[in-house]
Amino acid sequence: MNSIQPQHHLQFSKTFGTAPQYAAIAPGRIEFIGNHTDYNGGRVIGLAVEQGIIALGCPRTDRALRLQSLQGGGLIETTIDCREPLNGDAAWVNYPLGVIHALRQAGATIEQGFDLLFDSDLPAGAGMSSSAAIELATAMLIASACQFEASPKAFAKIARAAENDFVGVPCGILDQGVSAFGKSDHLVGIDCRTHTFNQLPLPGGLAFWIFNTGKKHSLVDSLYSKRHAECTEAFQILATTVSSNATCLSDFDATTIEAAKNALPPDLYKRARHVVTENARVDAVHAALKLEDLAAVGRCLFESHKSSREQFENSIAELDFLVDTLQQTPGVYGARLTGGGFGGAVMALTNASFAPSDASGVVSCYQEKFGHTPTLLRTKSADGARIINL
Repeated sequence: MNSIQPQHHLQFSKTFGTAPQYAAIAPGRIEFIGNHTDYNGGRVIGLAVEQGIIALGCPRTDRALRLQSLQGGGLIETTIDCREPLNGDAAWVNYPLGVIHALRQAGATIEQGFDLLFDSDLPAGAGMSSSAAIELATAMLIASACQFEASPKAFAKIARAAENDFVGVPCGILDQGVSAFGKSDHLVGIDCRTHTFNQLPLPGGLAFWIFNTGKKHSLVDSLYSKRHAECTEAFQILATTVSSNATCLSDFDATTIEAAKNALPPDLYKRARHVVTENARVDAVHAALKLEDLAAVGRCLFESHKSSREQFENSIAELDFLVDTLQQTPGVYGARLTGGGFGGAVMALTNASFAPSDASGVVSCYQEKFGHTPTLLRTKSADGARIINL
């Protein structure tokens, strides 16, 4: 989603009885490689995509906050002083509410309410981080209206704080960082310990495909939190038995993890091994991209998925089948689950000649195996979150 359309203005006026004064857009993202490394202080590479979320807004004269999404549901009404997360159909409003709290913590003065309208063309349940997109779009819009200036790095931190502290999801900086720092024809590399962001040029002749299973484990949120807790516990054990100078799990390498294997319960050993080897794969992709060695990049993607499946155990049979099928399909450099896992989608990096008919062949194999059809999306790189002039 790259621009404001006439229907956005019409819907805003119809809903709120006035014209929008501010607008912002933020892209969704693909986690290219670096699965569950971000909150462990590791390295990750992401891609800001052309699909995203648009926010339109108008300041009010009172402290009311009225929000509507064009993806369904009615008008949600609350206030900018709401301090408790909302439930049920209104739960999506917690992301903008969290942003308001985080902006204030960052020094913004927000004394008036807003009417806000959101539109998205991100596929639901595909792990492309609509949450980070709505956070960044909201943050930039409200900051502009309040004349609060911040860097892309600061906006990424504000959006992450909204999700961590108000929504209650213990995510790292990956999603918000990629959405903030996206650039067309580039990947975004992040060192999550130092919060260093780099834009990595993409070789030409590539395509990105998303195969969305539509499957979600019923315990996806609790399993994500469980993996987070397991990584924290593994780090605490390693910090006690190996190095008290370590600050995060990513301070260790594979050799150290192997040497300390007997100190870790089996599950924690596997979680730690995944994180440190995934960091090594991210580094290898950095090196391969500089050489435009796409075969090496693809091998790292397949190895990443294998580690997610066997070590981090956040894959499911549907994702594994897609990756295995794509590995045998001509034109595919590499494929892996993207996002938190436990369902969701597979990303495939292909050459430009990989056609919709090739993708449809993979979909047909999946349908024959599982009895339902995954949704398919071809996407490309895009610029990061930004204000749009109305």
